Amino acid sequence: FLCILFIFSFICVHDVSPLLLLIGPTPPPPPSDHHQNFIISCLYSQCRSRPLDLVFIIDSSRSVRPGEFEKVKIFLADMVDTLDVGSEGTRVAVVNYASTVKIEFLLKDHFNKPDMKKAISRIEPLAAGTMTGLAIKTAVNDAFTEESGARPRTRKISKVAIIVTDGRPQDQVEEVSAAARASGIEIYAVGVDRADMRSLQQMASIPLEDHVFYVETYGVIEKLTSKFRETLCGLDPCAMGHDCEHICVNSNASYYCKCRNGYILNADKKTCSLKQVKVEVVEDPCKCEARLAFQKQTQATIQQLTAKHILCVVSIRTGFFNLGVGTPRGVAWNSNGVA
Repeated sequence: FLCILFIFSFICVHDVSPLLLLIGPTPPPPPSDHHQNFIISCLYSQCRSRPLDLVFIIDSSRSVRPGEFEKVKIFLADMVDTLDVGSEGTRVAVVNYASTVKIEFLLKDHFNKPDMKKAISRIEPLAAGTMTGLAIKTAVNDAFTEESGARPRTRKISKVAIIVTDGRPQDQVEEVSAAARASGIEIYAVGVDRADMRSLQQMASIPLEDHVFYVETYGVIEKLTSKFRETLCGLDPCAMGHDCEHICVNSNASYYCKCRNGYILNADKKTCSLKQVKVEVVEDPCKCEARLAFQKQTQATIQQLTAKHILCVVSIRTGFFNLGVGTPRGVAWNSNGVA
């Protein structure tokens, strides 16, 4: 497997026919840092990033020299190359800040990589101070809104901010960062050179070891591209294996289990049991009332018939026979007229 991996990497880097690898006597030279990054890109070409609403917040204060700022722009362009950019994939915005804040482009502005990278290449440094807190607040209020291209919360698209800075903020970042995280934004903090580690930790999401990065110079910031690609890559947890008895449902970097209709999830959150249907017979009160009414009416009718029969018998026996007195229904007088 390692041999195949090496051959594939060599083909990616040198663009040669696989046949030449079999007959070429000269081994290839060691790959440069650029080639190593390209190898990583080739090897992970099948790894698609999960859909994100991603906002880069970049420091362009006076401490960032022009050449260093160009390195930041290369880092952004390399990051774009690793993402599955599109209206239904990852949307990207860039917030540029120093003493003031400028939104270079919004999440709704570019849905393809060439246009996005061209917009990144046109970004200019703002110089002056380092108002990191103001930049985060601007990103929350103006860049992560539906009007600016962010997807509605019902879509459950992850919202991510990546802050790149080389200095100490000149305003407060702890409260504004906490508010951003509370609103559902995941924050990564990248410190370069003289960056204040305490401020980075105040801004970043937890666990800090996964959300705070530090590099010594802007010259090596490009190395973070592969790290972020690993972090943001949208692997399918269900496809990688799961313990669900019925249905596995992806949930960003994790998964949860569901049951088919007619089943309920057990306490272990993995297995399912047939749903128990409790049958309860409830007497219809209307039927009871109707039955009682019928019984009362029947009893009253019987009493009326009985009373008429008794009256008739009494009249005959006492000699006060009255032709007006009839017989109960179903009863006829005998021929003697007595019974």
